[in-house]
Amino acid sequence: MNHHMSPLPAPRPPAVETEQDGPVLRVRLNPAKEDDVLSAAVLDDLIALLDGLHERPDVRVLVLSSLGEDFCTGADRGEYLDALAADPTGAALRRAADKAQRLCHSLENTHAVTVARLHGKVIGAGLALAAFCDLRVGADTCRFRMPEVGLGLPPAWGGAMGRLISEAGAARIRELALTCEVFDATTAHRLGLLHKVVPADQLDRAVGTWTRPLARRSPEALVLTKRMVAGYARADRTSDVSLLDSHLLGAALGRS
Repeated sequence: MNHHMSPLPAPRPPAVETEQDGPVLRVRLNPAKEDDVLSAAVLDDLIALLDGLHERPDVRVLVLSSLGEDFCTGADRGEYLDALAADPTGAALRRAADKAQRLCHSLENTHAVTVARLHGKVIGAGLALAAFCDLRVGADTCRFRMPEVGLGLPPAWGGAMGRLISEAGAARIRELALTCEVFDATTAHRLGLLHKVVPADQLDRAVGTWTRPLARRSPEALVLTKRMVAGYARADRTSDVSLLDSHLLGAALGRS
């Protein structure tokens, strides 16, 4: 009998860190301070967390931030290229695209009021993720960008184009998507992509001015208000053109 069992692989460290403070759940990306990208591990952990909130009505507010140098520098392009190399049919890419859509849908539909606390670079999929939060505050040093077209890709991550357009308007999102220009926190505020801009050392205070009163509101009134606004905003998004054609994406990634 062979007693030499191979050791079990070490469990991966969580890609998000959570801390509950009464009705407020603080969710922080990248506790390991790795690249500030949305890897599959981050998506998996965020989806599991949001799915679990169905059983946690005590969580009234979710604050999403990052422990990294930047809030988020986009999707993990290396993972997409690896998925394409491993499966040229594009099925693995489709699964990755579906996962991003599922995360954004969960974020938009959770009962908790979601607050994005942004600092540093907020790029590509990072901007998409922030756009699906109900309230967004950014440090005055934040820099934003939609870089996808410059990489030969459509800005399709998470199906966020409809959300970005309903939040900021088609004319400006078209310009930012086509030019890939960097824009600052003041511009993001003017477009409605940020609700507040503050010096970086006042981010937590600004978040608190929202979370404290929200924690006292009627949960039913909050969730119904969220759903009303989402319903009216979504009326413009009835034809969901955001579903990613992963063959096109794969071809573009293969060339770039």
